[in-house]
Amino acid sequence: MTDPAAPAPQARRDNRWALGLAALLLVAGFVHFVAPEAFDGIVPRVLPGSARSWTLLSGAVELLLGAGVAWPRTRRVAATATAAFLIAVFPANVQMAIDWASRPAPEFAIALVRLPLQLPLIWWAWRVRVRVPASREAGDADHVVLCREREGQQSRRK
Repeated sequence: MTDPAAPAPQARRDNRWALGLAALLLVAGFVHFVAPEAFDGIVPRVLPGSARSWTLLSGAVELLLGAGVAWPRTRRVAATATAAFLIAVFPANVQMAIDWASRPAPEFAIALVRLPLQLPLIWWAWRVRVRVPASREAGDADHVVLCREREGQQSRRK
């Protein structure tokens, strides 16, 4: 018998997609601060200021976006901003491919593979965006889904 208070499977799946994207953004943002030198080298040289400043700024943006996607009330706006951010940082991947062209083949291959990988990330962010209702109640609806899911888990434990 199905629990009428249980969230729809689609709502749970959508929430998992959003939380997965949030986790990816939060980890990526954190890594920008823990190992910034890994990112400094791919900052396009045409940007003003130091590469480190851009690395830390993009890490901070990823942390904010991750938090925004994780929080149901800001999920739609944050997912939209995430898609835009991923498009904006694409030149860093191009810079990496250019700079790594003279490296050994496996390293250059990594740089080339990063280019098309940006597309599924953009799609993921956009998918999260379109799965959130446009109304202000979207956050409340997600909250209800999560509460019902927790209640269902607690009642099964009893």
